[in-house]
Amino acid sequence: MKKIVFIVYLLLFQMVVFAGERIKYNFNPSWKLYMGDVAGAESVSFDDSSWKKIALPHAWNEDDAFLKAIHEHSTGIVWYRKKFKIPAENKDQKVFLEFEGIRFGGEFYLNGKPIGRHENGVMAFGFDISDDLNFGEKENVIAVRIDNAWNYREKETNSTYQWNDKNFNANYGGIPKNVWLHILPKIYQTLPLYSNLKTVGTYIYANQFDIDKRLATLNVDAPVKNETSGARVLQLQVEVKDLSGKTVKEFVSDKVNIKSGETVHIKASERLENLNFWSWGYAYLYTVNTKILQGQKVIDNLETKIGIRKTEFKNGMVYLNDKVLMMKGYAQRTSNEWPAIGMSTSPWLSDFSNKLMVQSNANLVRWMHVTPWKQDVESCDRVGLIQAMQAGDAEKDVEGRRWEQRVELMRDAIIYNRNSPSIFFYECGNESISEAHMIEMKKVRDTYDPYGARAIGSREMLDSKNSEYGGEMLYINKSAGQPMWSMEYSRDEGLRKYWDEFTPPFHKNGAGPLYKGQDASDYNRNQDTHAIEDVIRWAEYWDQRPGTGKRVSSGGVNIIFSDSNTHFRGEENYRRSGEVDAMRIPKDGFYAHQVMWDGWVDPKNTGLHIIGHWNYAKGTVKDEYVVSTGDKVELFLNGKSLGFGEQSYHFLFTFKNVRFEAGELKAVSYNGKGEKLAEKILRTAGEPASIKLTKMGNPNGLKANGNDMVLIQFEVVDAKGNRCPTALNMVDFNVEGDIDWRGGIAQGPNNYILAKSLPVECGLNRVLMRTFEGKTGTVKITATSKGLKSASVTLTVDPVIIKNGLTLYSESAKLPVNLDRGPTPKENTVKVVREALDIVSVKAGANQETAKNSYDDNELSDWVNDGKLATAWISYVLKEEAPVSEVVMKLNNFRSKIYPLKIYVDNRLVFNGNSKKSLGYFTATFPPTKGKTVKIELGGSAKTEGKDYGAEVGGKKLDDGVTRDDVNTKGSLSLIEVEIYKKAI
Repeated sequence: MKKIVFIVYLLLFQMVVFAGERIKYNFNPSWKLYMGDVAGAESVSFDDSSWKKIALPHAWNEDDAFLKAIHEHSTGIVWYRKKFKIPAENKDQKVFLEFEGIRFGGEFYLNGKPIGRHENGVMAFGFDISDDLNFGEKENVIAVRIDNAWNYREKETNSTYQWNDKNFNANYGGIPKNVWLHILPKIYQTLPLYSNLKTVGTYIYANQFDIDKRLATLNVDAPVKNETSGARVLQLQVEVKDLSGKTVKEFVSDKVNIKSGETVHIKASERLENLNFWSWGYAYLYTVNTKILQGQKVIDNLETKIGIRKTEFKNGMVYLNDKVLMMKGYAQRTSNEWPAIGMSTSPWLSDFSNKLMVQSNANLVRWMHVTPWKQDVESCDRVGLIQAMQAGDAEKDVEGRRWEQRVELMRDAIIYNRNSPSIFFYECGNESISEAHMIEMKKVRDTYDPYGARAIGSREMLDSKNSEYGGEMLYINKSAGQPMWSMEYSRDEGLRKYWDEFTPPFHKNGAGPLYKGQDASDYNRNQDTHAIEDVIRWAEYWDQRPGTGKRVSSGGVNIIFSDSNTHFRGEENYRRSGEVDAMRIPKDGFYAHQVMWDGWVDPKNTGLHIIGHWNYAKGTVKDEYVVSTGDKVELFLNGKSLGFGEQSYHFLFTFKNVRFEAGELKAVSYNGKGEKLAEKILRTAGEPASIKLTKMGNPNGLKANGNDMVLIQFEVVDAKGNRCPTALNMVDFNVEGDIDWRGGIAQGPNNYILAKSLPVECGLNRVLMRTFEGKTGTVKITATSKGLKSASVTLTVDPVIIKNGLTLYSESAKLPVNLDRGPTPKENTVKVVREALDIVSVKAGANQETAKNSYDDNELSDWVNDGKLATAWISYVLKEEAPVSEVVMKLNNFRSKIYPLKIYVDNRLVFNGNSKKSLGYFTATFPPTKGKTVKIELGGSAKTEGKDYGAEVGGKKLDDGVTRDDVNTKGSLSLIEVEIYKKAI
């Protein structure tokens, strides 16, 4: 009994606040929802007693998530209402509402009066409600009318919004993001909410780095507004705390006089020592308290989490804390959604999902088409995942009001998120934009984040003089200047349920309906071929990695990380390109990336993964595949060697015609000296015997705030507890206690959305549950299946103090940071494998005036001859004689043509063979040959192999080099870029 009393006392103590202090209340509890339009709902006296009780964040159409295809998501007008009270002692303070975002346009009312409107459907905004509130025991009512129509039009201009798109931007309508209420003193640091408030918030950044000595200068720029009746002399005091909460530095600004009604930026800087730098997978965060002093009295105190890191974007590469980091990661839909929840997850679940990307050894997430919500931004800060932050678009540059909307969204997003250490890139569009537009966006960045060391760019921008990074979709670009990384590659789809053609339900790889009348086999893959395709694609990026010359690829992001309720080309009604499924259960591609990406540039040589399982029918003969970073891989079956695999694409090892035999399949990797590096084992599981349940939840306990969630993983296991990888058993759930069942997903009727009976796939699955506001106690979950031993798990839902619609509880404030990868390495991360040889002049068989285009570091220009075989040659003179060993070429029509080529070094034939179709570059290798001239010659007519190399959703054909009508020319040689190399010493 004493323990219970003590816990209640602590919870009550959390609600004790003092007049005059800055207070940030969680405004998510105690809302009501009505789906439809109703007259008078803004009125204080309106009767909402029959409305649905909810807690935010909550999309009104959340049940649609993965139940309906994106273009069928429910739309319409809905109302949200909430009653709350503000203590009387706060009457003389400022009060603001902060909405992290709504979908799409909303009209806001407080106590029956309109307080404003917000449109754009993405970004955060605020309202100053100080003069419209009741204080003390008199209740306040906020009412919000929201329209999430796909064709929503801006009220003042009648313009639609480009990013309100039925392909990419899943429509989770209403208030699917968090809401906060701020009570501030009359002299205060402003909020970073430009829309409506026109304020920018406190800006914190570091510069003057000395990484080796662990030094940097911390700078604080605090905009302070004086809403008292007289002038005040103020100072800014800054307190910096490390991850343990220990104060490591305090410093103050000069005194500043601020007149009544004036906003003045107070600035302070100080050198910090013994720093722990924020890094990939090492999310070291400091807490900075910026305090406004009047004399010795603290009158405002703002707490901000920051990470201190140094970034540079040069030499075609990205530098983090003075070390080169090749970009490896995912182009993820910004909705980042879950079945029957949509995007409105609890913070721990955001961390769980985003940390999984880091655990796959990704370092970058490119949020697609619209700005991510604050919860994901802060989550990436905590897990150590770099972000590319989008403004908003739909694969096209635009003009007029729709361009202005994009600029305004970027402005608001930069202001709101500029203190986030994980944001490295600002992305202005999912397609190239004009130079004038790029200059305009750079001005926005330079105005609101001039010192954050973030690159601003857009997709493509291959020849831009103003973009600071770029890169195409699907293909490889290289640069010696601004970094180029692929904005999305490997968009193939595969359902997690399908292991291979030899495993129930025996899905034939590629089987499925046509997509827009075209073959869609790439979008109906099994897990094995999906993972293999991931390896094939990444191998080409790795070929052109940092360390391979002056012009390099800075990497790329695979589309997508988790299966998404967005545009799809495969059989299901959602996109299955994920390396994990919608419940974040890994597919084989997840582990393939884990092997290939485990390093800043080159992966560790110990990576090893056997694709698939080892539970087949007797007599099955199939190829086995292993992904490894070793030089050789040997396969053993029940202790007997099956020999070494055939290596391809650097990381893939194939073992042909392996006959299944129950027991143990073991892969062992070796280096070039034959020394063992790693081993992995697959074991045959026995017959299904029972169900196994595993809780996955908030590390600080399950809370009755109405939005905390818990995952339950359920598996079918054998008598020894081994998962049965081919099991497809139906599992029935029974729930005793107060919890909101949101369920999971599986292939079948309505994707089993919200169902309490659903199957395991590949032996396992997961379901999700959400707490109800104020309902505490125990919840028992029991899982049964015919012929299997049942299992149960008990949950405990803990109370959260909510008073008058307000709470101080913030789940995200208590979540741990991820430090698993350790600090930025001290050693050089780039291994130089070849050296570029400088070209000083060039002579061509035709069109001499454009010959320099073939080595101008511009992939939108090329040299081409006149279509005659006799002129299909080009010769380069090197700066100095050298042992030439490689020629790297970006040939026009690299996806569709094969060129017979001859290469000469000082008139000696060193290469005579065909190019290969590629994602961009072809490398001709030969024994080192000393010389000063290199000639490339077409040895015969190029052969076209297929013209259907893909299109964007809007129908635009994907690039295949420089567009030119030379299909029927027999002797055409077109070179976009040529690089000549010698082996590194």
